[in-house]
Amino acid sequence: MKKADAAARVRELRERIRAADHAYYVLDQPVLADAEYDRLMHELQAFEAEHPELVTADSPTQRVSGAPSERFERVVHREPMLSLGNVQSDDELHEFDARVRRLLGLPEGEAVGYVVEPKLDGLAVELVYRDGAFAGGSTRGDGVNGEDVTANLRVVGGLGANRGVPHALEGRPPPRVEVRGEVLLFKEHFEAMNRQLVRAGEEPFANPRNAAAGTLRQLDWRVTARRPLSFVAYEALVPGGDPWRTHWDKLEDLAGWGFETNAENRRCRGIGEVLAYRDRMAERRFELPYDTDGIVVKVDDLDWRRRLGAASKFPRWAVAFKYPPQEEATRIRRIWASVGRTGVLTPVVDFDPVRLSGAMVARATLHNEDEMRRKDILEGDWVLVRRAGEVIPEVVKPLPERRTGAERPFRFPAECPVCGARVVREEGEKVYRCTGAACPAQLVGRLCHFAQRRALDVEGLGEKLAAGLVERGQVKDFADLYAVPFEVWQQLFSRPRKEQDATAARELPEKSAQNMVAALERSRSTTLRRFLFALGIPQVGEATAATLARHFGDLARFMDADEEALLAVRDVGPETASEIRAWTQEPQNRRVVERLLAAGVRPEAEVVEARGPFAGKTVVLTGGLSAMSRDDAKAEIERRGGKVSGSVSRKTDLVVAGEEAGSKLEKARSLGVRVVGEEEFVRLLKE
Repeated sequence: MKKADAAARVRELRERIRAADHAYYVLDQPVLADAEYDRLMHELQAFEAEHPELVTADSPTQRVSGAPSERFERVVHREPMLSLGNVQSDDELHEFDARVRRLLGLPEGEAVGYVVEPKLDGLAVELVYRDGAFAGGSTRGDGVNGEDVTANLRVVGGLGANRGVPHALEGRPPPRVEVRGEVLLFKEHFEAMNRQLVRAGEEPFANPRNAAAGTLRQLDWRVTARRPLSFVAYEALVPGGDPWRTHWDKLEDLAGWGFETNAENRRCRGIGEVLAYRDRMAERRFELPYDTDGIVVKVDDLDWRRRLGAASKFPRWAVAFKYPPQEEATRIRRIWASVGRTGVLTPVVDFDPVRLSGAMVARATLHNEDEMRRKDILEGDWVLVRRAGEVIPEVVKPLPERRTGAERPFRFPAECPVCGARVVREEGEKVYRCTGAACPAQLVGRLCHFAQRRALDVEGLGEKLAAGLVERGQVKDFADLYAVPFEVWQQLFSRPRKEQDATAARELPEKSAQNMVAALERSRSTTLRRFLFALGIPQVGEATAATLARHFGDLARFMDADEEALLAVRDVGPETASEIRAWTQEPQNRRVVERLLAAGVRPEAEVVEARGPFAGKTVVLTGGLSAMSRDDAKAEIERRGGKVSGSVSRKTDLVVAGEEAGSKLEKARSLGVRVVGEEEFVRLLKE
């Protein structure tokens, strides 16, 4: 390959890997399967080995993946937290052993002692203890700078999980010790947590690793405390030099201090025993209580470790062996469109069941049409399937050599398969959407959105009640909420418990039903801004709903506005105008609005006081306010002609800083933006 072509490919690989790193380590939302990520990294390494002049200091091959989030204070690790190099074959494991022996100058026949352990799939953290007391903790971050998550780490292990982070160490630890390990969710805890999230109307996590990372990196430690995280220790460091002779000695002391260490840790003499351990673990890994996709091999002798040292990114004394993803061939039975709660149509592949990673799998999603076309997948195809990251079923590729000519491409329906409303794919979008406001597939989610505090504020109407109404056929759109009989509310609230007496069991549902009827009655009097937001119109969030309400001032004018009239609204661009117009012209949606008005819902325009200190100003709220909620503060600013933004920039006029204000406050100060506290903010509201 020509140097110019190689340079272009290297740039492309680096961009894809950086984007994947950001999604995985910072957003906790993986966009690539592990095998695909490893393939891209190996390709980049091969290019850089062939063209060393293309190697740069910021290349993903030269640094630890991940970056600390700006939401947390940064912590500089006393010693870098390096990631591990990956190998995937017997030959590569033998090469690692040979390199260790060569660098140490060992005579022929002398075996290296290793400690081996299953590779845990969680979030790497460092804990600092002073005089046996927990003093602080951080994530790995970029290996040098981590995120200070001390408050969250203090509550790890508090919900019936395995042993968590000790607040005080047992025995006689060194005056200062840095303990490294993995915060993770065991399989049973992950499944229990997802069941709880689904019951609460929240999105379940895709896999334990992202659930653990997302939980530990919450801004509110109370969220972390409600989830059953565990901590497994695998490393300890002491300033001035380790007092141990071997890594195994460290592990024994860690267990003695009260940490959980991996029960599968083993000492091996020579690479032959390592290979035997790997093969045994490959057979048992799906029976383990946690997810693992490989093993970690570490030199046991600590003096030898110091002599081996580290490269820019990886220690030379350790390596991770990753099992290849298990793949099986199967035949697609059908491809169909599933309608999600947001109206997105997702292509779903049903295939002949196969056993993958210890589980029977018969279905996978293809995310969107572009992915399906890129992979060239047809109905009736023989395909290779696997579980990405050992969790999510994935169609890898078709096997075109097995095609008979009877296969056919899948076409998205023009009408929603659930409600019959028009299905659209807007320009620039990757997904098809159902445009129906009363689509049963979306109805539970839409009802919860309609009832939320910032919309029509129907207090007490959550997912359980909404699902109960939909299952009974009692509610088919928003307007039906106002016609639900009192007796039905009583039945839905009837949850008699054994420990309650008969009177309490009768009175509780009746009182709850009365409260619900009263909340619905209050919601009939609302503002146009809240009403438009509650309808769930595509592209219309709270800010856009407020802008539209101020501009049109009347629901009928809004519903009849053409694209030209919508484009005249501040901050409404061509794409948003097109989406709104398509929604307002869908007959099903117009019927929903008409029925809401007939049910007595009266959206009134708010009087905007376009004078005073907030008129025409862009305001950012950060930190907590004691006098009012964030939503109320936002509403008061908008009522006075101001606009509330979520980020600070040079266009920001004012930042309101409450308790525990974070990075937005720092950015405002660096840009010279005016900052006021809560007391002055309240005073400005009164002007």
